[in-house]
Amino acid sequence: MVQTLTREPAAYQWALPESLQVPPDELEARLDFYHSSIVLYLVEKGIITTRVVSAQDIATAFLRTVPLNTGILPAGALWWQHGRYGEEVALWRGPRIWPVAVQLEAGKPPVRFKVPMPGLIFVCYPGRPPRVYAAKRRPTGPESLLFNAPLFNIYQDGTSCAGTNKYPEKVEEIPESFFLSFFTLHAMFEHRSKKHPDSLFTLWQELNGKKRYPLGDLVPLGKIKDVLK
Repeated sequence: MVQTLTREPAAYQWALPESLQVPPDELEARLDFYHSSIVLYLVEKGIITTRVVSAQDIATAFLRTVPLNTGILPAGALWWQHGRYGEEVALWRGPRIWPVAVQLEAGKPPVRFKVPMPGLIFVCYPGRPPRVYAAKRRPTGPESLLFNAPLFNIYQDGTSCAGTNKYPEKVEEIPESFFLSFFTLHAMFEHRSKKHPDSLFTLWQELNGKKRYPLGDLVPLGKIKDVLK
């Protein structure tokens, strides 16, 4: 069935059952979303006025009644924004040695390493797996370079596979939670190393017990501005 839209205010009024003795609600405004424009209809004393508005106009109008406050951002925070899944906080973890465990076969003990990692950026959402990227130094702006994180269970766009890991609601705990779970030889792990483009596991074997990650081995991915989009 095709419903024909009308600009008559009465067509968009609604009322509760008469037994409740509540007067019908009156239409005051309406938004029509077209392919390339948004039209606002304002109704006052039976007179309809129209104007073309932008999505930003609408968002700004609604946000006037929504308090936005980052609160105290956790240490190492790079940015905060409202992302696809709500609150998004990017955290920086500088170069360090991380204990990691790789589960090669189900039911068998994992292989454990102590692997030096470059600086890592964790784009975190409460209770969700983070996006993870590598950087040669702490980013200072949108043009700062990003690299593929030399880690398992991460896809090409930086999103990570949660597996059975239950991530905490506190975003400041997510990077450490990421390393507590067992890694597996799943998701995409090619092209994470220039020296070993097809074997991240071999790279980890070589780095086990070393003190620093060879930054020249990182594979370029993009820039901070690409992630912020």
